[in-house]
Amino acid sequence: MTDLTGNTFFDGPAGRIEAILKEPPGRVNRAAIVCHPHPLFGGTMHNKVVFRIARAFQQTGFAVLRFNFRGTGQSEGVHDDGLGEQDDLRAAIRFVEMKYAQADLWLAGFSFGAAVMLRACGEDVRARALVAAGTPVSKYDFSRVSRCDKPKLFVQGALDEFGSAEDLKKFVATVEGINQVKTIEGADHFFERHLPELFQAVSDFIALVEEKPV
Repeated sequence: MTDLTGNTFFDGPAGRIEAILKEPPGRVNRAAIVCHPHPLFGGTMHNKVVFRIARAFQQTGFAVLRFNFRGTGQSEGVHDDGLGEQDDLRAAIRFVEMKYAQADLWLAGFSFGAAVMLRACGEDVRARALVAAGTPVSKYDFSRVSRCDKPKLFVQGALDEFGSAEDLKKFVATVEGINQVKTIEGADHFFERHLPELFQAVSDFIALVEEKPV
């Protein structure tokens, strides 16, 4: 059942963007934005993987924003093959920064959302850390990400159809900074029957970065 509590909209470059914002009680010191998988294949901000990643941040005390890329759900505009979607994410960052000016910002994404997030914000100085699940390394050019020195977590199913764990490790070896790769045995691209392990990997990474700030 979809939880619509926190539904909101913010302005994007192609029109208004539909979103869900979950806030912790009290002052917000940390905020996370989670990007969804490919909208032409049914991906929305309500995707199960996106929800689990968001929940890991929520349970650690973050304000968490999920949003629909242009042309998805009630977001205006039309799909732009990952280019305009990068601007959508930048608009989401501005929205979060306006609400929580002093909060640390984390960025996350699943599949297409991971590709958008990494390509748009890999070098963004505003990002404290990045979380990418099901990174489709066989589908997109990630060469610009190599200079990103932010702490990064890559979670991949050992049976991922859109980016093998081995290809991901080769890619991550070219990327600067502190990078953690978590391969979940038996999991496919959508982490079917392995969502608790994904949740735990994200939770552990948050704790690790918070314990050893860089």
